[in-house]
Amino acid sequence: MRVGVLTGGGDCPGLNAVIRAVVRRGAQEFGLEFVGFRDGWRGPLEADTMPLDVNAVRGILPRGGTILGSSRTNPLKDSGGSGRSGIARIKDNLAGLGVDALIAIGGEDTLGVATRLYAEGIPVVGVPKTIDNDLGATDYTFGFDTAVNIAMEAIDRLHTTAESHHRALIVEVMGRHAGWIALHAGLAGGANVILIPERPFDMDKVAGYVEHRFQTRYAPIVVVAEGAHPANEDISLTTGSLDAFGHVRLGGIGQLLAAEIEKRTGKEARCTVLGHIQRGGTPTAYDRVLATRFGVHAVGAVHDEAWGSMVALRGNDIIRVPLAEATRELKLVPPERYAEAEVFFG
Repeated sequence: MRVGVLTGGGDCPGLNAVIRAVVRRGAQEFGLEFVGFRDGWRGPLEADTMPLDVNAVRGILPRGGTILGSSRTNPLKDSGGSGRSGIARIKDNLAGLGVDALIAIGGEDTLGVATRLYAEGIPVVGVPKTIDNDLGATDYTFGFDTAVNIAMEAIDRLHTTAESHHRALIVEVMGRHAGWIALHAGLAGGANVILIPERPFDMDKVAGYVEHRFQTRYAPIVVVAEGAHPANEDISLTTGSLDAFGHVRLGGIGQLLAAEIEKRTGKEARCTVLGHIQRGGTPTAYDRVLATRFGVHAVGAVHDEAWGSMVALRGNDIIRVPLAEATRELKLVPPERYAEAEVFFG
């Protein structure tokens, strides 16, 4: 059997660990042959491949990013300029390359395409990937732990600057729809205010928390997810453009908070946007192990011909779930976690 492997969407620490585990177990235990598709769904759409054997994956375990490259190409909308559907082109290209099955590593958009391909008769297995940790079918995704640790370290460092200059510091982290990174990094870093997309906040209350913190002679740290937004405020926090999957590009909540805090408290405020720093660099030990386990079990699913499934973490076990379940709904921060955390959410 010849198996294609691709990584789609935003890059993420641990992707290379998945690829390595897939190839090593698949080649050495099952005798499978692999081909890498470059840049997400663009690879099978344009038949753009690279060799993928045991030698190609040596030494990549600690490397961030993905040796296959990635993109947000959407073959359900992009036909590659051929006039034919993207699905039809992928089918033809897989047949022409002698690829019998696909392993798709990605988040809701990448796995949404994989679900559609499976419905069209293409053998596919999914691996969940998102640093936002918002895929509902798995307890955790690799890359999340790395992102939280990077954000936590930034918050630790910003505490001393905030206190030295007696200013409020806002830390903007990733999280379009789900506030898991903000919640975990804020708790671990001792933030005074944590703002997440699941619960719109009151700007006056945030300013009040900041004022109270200054009265204790300590400077406040506010952690905000990029998708967080104030309630009852007529403002736009988007750039006005869409990506290939129709997502609005976000931007500006951290800067907005800094300006509003200064205006409402009279205290100096500055914003630090961590952005893609959270995605880059070497994965943590937890993410390396989780990604490796996902890779090992994904190629096991291929060997068992468990098409249309995705590997997932439930408790301490790796299980298989239907791809459709993985993309059915996002995993948001539940209300009980607000009270459990005993932190300010506005």
